[in-house]
Formats: sequence, structure tokens, C-alpha cells
Amino acid sequence: MAARPPCAGPAVTLLLTSAMAFSMMQLFLIGALGPRLVGELGISRTVLGLTTTAGFGAAALLSPAAGRLVDRVGPRRCLVALLLLAAVSLALIGAAPGTAVLLLAVALGGLPQALANPATNKLILATVPAERRGGVTGLKQSGVQFGAFVAGLPLSLLAAGVGWRGAVWTAAGTAALAATWAALVLPPDAVAAAPAGRPPRPVRGLTRQLAVFSLLLGCGIASVNTYLALFGSQRLGLSPTTAAALVAVLGVAGIGGRMGWARVAGRPGRAEALPALLAAGAVGAALFLAAAVLAHPLVWVAAMAVGSFAVSANAVSMVLVLQRAAPGRAGQDSALVSAGFFAGFAVGPPLFGALVSAAGYGPGWLLVAAEFAGAAVVAVPLRSRGQEEGE
Repeated sequence: MAARPPCAGPAVTLLLTSAMAFSMMQLFLIGALGPRLVGELGISRTVLGLTTTAGFGAAALLSPAAGRLVDRVGPRRCLVALLLLAAVSLALIGAAPGTAVLLLAVALGGLPQALANPATNKLILATVPAERRGGVTGLKQSGVQFGAFVAGLPLSLLAAGVGWRGAVWTAAGTAALAATWAALVLPPDAVAAAPAGRPPRPVRGLTRQLAVFSLLLGCGIASVNTYLALFGSQRLGLSPTTAAALVAVLGVAGIGGRMGWARVAGRPGRAEALPALLAAGAVGAALFLAAAVLAHPLVWVAAMAVGSFAVSANAVSMVLVLQRAAPGRAGQDSALVSAGFFAGFAVGPPLFGALVSAAGYGPGWLLVAAEFAGAAVVAVPLRSRGQEEGE
């Protein structure tokens, strides 16, 4: 009989949540501070989209190797490295004199992104009993949206007082402190040899399907994350601070959504039905964004809906991975699904930026709605798979 994992204490759970926040903090900051960056560094909307491409393109390429690394050397070492790399990336962004260094710094930030889900998921498997993994996974996945909230409100307010560089450097210093905390709090790694042979076909099929779902989902979410504040500032006439608050609203809704939906997904037989449902809700959120061009207050409703549906769907994907991962492959399976998500983040914003430059924000948000609709279609067979296995 397998040993029951010890229950992760509050410190470990909080640390996992913080690691997820820092893994993507640089991109949320660039999105929230986009109006200031465009003004001071003189970068275009297309270049702003390329920052997301650089970060997530690197994360997508590095994810398979990162998953194997976590499985072989252990999640504790990788999580400490993640936080240190995030600190370095943020420090370089704060020092960037122009586009080239900014893109290089964000590309470096792709490595902590690639390590984040494999390392945190592996720690959950090692420290959390099966019946609590859904809730803990939702909580730690909400860390990404907590990072969006911090970037969109506290750090944006700090930027208004000390400048955007000072705000980014503050985030870098906090990430370095979190790395020290992780080294002290996390349990030692129990390194196991890489498993031989291939995992069962149903697990591999599910992983591939979730990767495609995540690719389409990521295209839409990344476009919203990158351009929401700029949309509010340039098209709706909001001040830079108020426009950044849109990102904070999205972040708060994402925190609640990820925690709630992941807890539901942790119940037997529920997880497979949720991705299609949440992607369908995300389509409605994108349509609200398109309508906000004519009715400006709808942008706040849309920001909440994107967080509640689109952003939450990624947490449900991670619950599914934890439920179905082959023994010894949790890091690799998490990384493959994350690679699809990151690839979507790399591809989505440049397409959105080019379309907005040519036709305006309305068609851009309709493109996002189409991407979410594609994700819903891909996820429909997951429900049938769950029903067949339940029978």
C-alpha cells in the first residue's frame, strides 16, 4: 500500500502560490505598465506584443526539458532556481534602456515560467493527500492571477510615485527574498530515476488534447493580458493607473475562479466536463470586450469574466494532469501541457496587435472570441472520455 503523502503546511502552500506569481510577474508588469513603457521607451504596440512572444516562446521551447529536469533532480531545487531567475529577469527589465534589453530580459523570464508548473505540481504530489490536491492546485494556480493583481494595482501605484523602474526593481528584490524562503521551508528532494518505457496511451492522449486546448486558450488569454490596459488607455480614455486597474480586476476574478473551479474539478468525475464549459464562458467574455468599444463600462464586466472563465480553465487542466499523470512523469506531463499554453501566449499577442493596427480593437476581440471557441470545441471530447472511464 502506497504511503500517504504528508499534508503540506500553510507555509508550503503559500510558497507554491508565490512561486506561480513570480514565474509570470514580468509579463503582467509589462502589460500593466504598458502605457508608461510605450511613452518612455518609445516602443510600438507591435513591439509590446513581441515581449510576450519572447517570454512565452522561450517558455514553450524550454518546457519539455524543464519537465524532465524536475522529474530527475527534484522540485525543491528547481523552485529555488525559478525564483532566483525571476529576480534576475525583473532586475534586467528595470534596467532596460530600450527594446533589445527588454526583449532579452523577458526571454530569460521564460525559464522560470517553464519550471513553474512541473515543480509546483510535483511538490503537490509529494506533500498533499489526493483528496486535497484539487483545492491546493487551485490555490497555487491562483498565484498567477495574484501576480496580475499585484502588477495591476500595488506596483502600478508604486510606479506612479517612484517610476516604473523602481516598481519593477521592488518586485525583483521580493523574488530574491522568496528564493531564500523556499530554500529554508521546502522539504528535501527525493530524487528518483527517470521511469523507463512509455506511459499508457490514454494518459498520453489526454496530455496531447490538453496541450492543444491550452494552446488556443493561451492565445486568447495572452492577448487580453497584454493589451487590456492599453485598450483602456488608448481606446476608452482611461488614465494609465485606472487602465492598469483593469488588469487587477482580471487578477482578482482569476484568483477566485481558479480556486473555486479547481476545487470542483478535484471531485470524482467532474474535471473532464469543466474545460469546455469554461472555454464557452470565455467566448462570452471576449464578446463583452468587443462590445466595450461602444459601451465602455462593459470592459469591467469583461475583465471579471475573462478571469472567472478563461483564466480558471488552466487551473482545471493542471488538476487533470495531476489526476492522470503516469508514475514518475508528473513533471513531464505538466510541462507538455504548459508548453501548449506558453506557445499560445507567444503566438496570440502579435496576431492581435497586427489585427488591431489594421482594423481596430473590435475585430481584435472577435479574434480572441474565436480562439476561445476553438478551445471549447477541442475540450468537448474530454467530457466523453470522463463518462466512458466512469462507466
